[in-house]
Amino acid sequence: MGEQAFYSREYNARAAIPEHPQIFARWAERSARTRASMVCYLDRQYGPSTGETLDIFPARKGDGSALMFLHGGYWRALDKSDFSFLAPACIDAGISLVVANYDLCPRVTMEEIVRQVLRASAWLWLHGEDYGMDQDRLYVCGHSAGGHLTAMMMAALWPVYDARLPKNLFKGGLAVSGLYDLRPMMQVDFLKDDLRLDEASALKLSPAYLPPATRAPLYTCVGGLESSEFKRQNQLLRQRWRSVAGDDIGMPGFNHLTVIEELGNPASRLFAGARKLMRLDG
Repeated sequence: MGEQAFYSREYNARAAIPEHPQIFARWAERSARTRASMVCYLDRQYGPSTGETLDIFPARKGDGSALMFLHGGYWRALDKSDFSFLAPACIDAGISLVVANYDLCPRVTMEEIVRQVLRASAWLWLHGEDYGMDQDRLYVCGHSAGGHLTAMMMAALWPVYDARLPKNLFKGGLAVSGLYDLRPMMQVDFLKDDLRLDEASALKLSPAYLPPATRAPLYTCVGGLESSEFKRQNQLLRQRWRSVAGDDIGMPGFNHLTVIEELGNPASRLFAGARKLMRLDG
């Protein structure tokens, strides 16, 4: 098997999960029910583009802890509205959940997506207290492409980006099933035309080849049923970011899609890991 065929197979999570339409439908149904039944502030604009919006689910109790969640979809699919279902477990644990959108490839470049998530993060630090969030209790989490964006936020030089921001804007990150070396994406047949990466841009946007900006911990996770490439990407980031690599949360029996559902399950190992990262497990 050639390199392109190998990468195209290894990164085709939907082909590896025949029931993916039912999983996406379940997310949408649970998320719609969540938005209908919980206090939420939807489509708050954080930047100039139509895609630069976020949904806020404020905790009714707790210490002001907040988690910004970045969705996956290979930077070209899905929407924040698919992940409202993560809110009930967070709210019950005293964690405000902020689910951010960003514009999608090929309408924008991956570099522009990173810039948008920088804007979302800055907005959260500057305005989160209006929704009961503590500036010193902000954490970031993402799944798949969102795992990549999570690591990029942990590499961000915040005071260089905006002099008002602290160096350690996020006190920790949780990257689930992420992509940290983007060079293989140039070979994936169903992605390369939309992502439009070359060697230089792929390296520039690969967190595995950037240093973490602070000593804040980055927890990682990959499902036990995921492909060898997703497992390799996970280990690569842990090896390259040894100085800040926190827990690697094992999730045997879960695939690339079902693993992130467990962040909405308060009894799961993944949710326990998020609470530990946020120092809420005492």
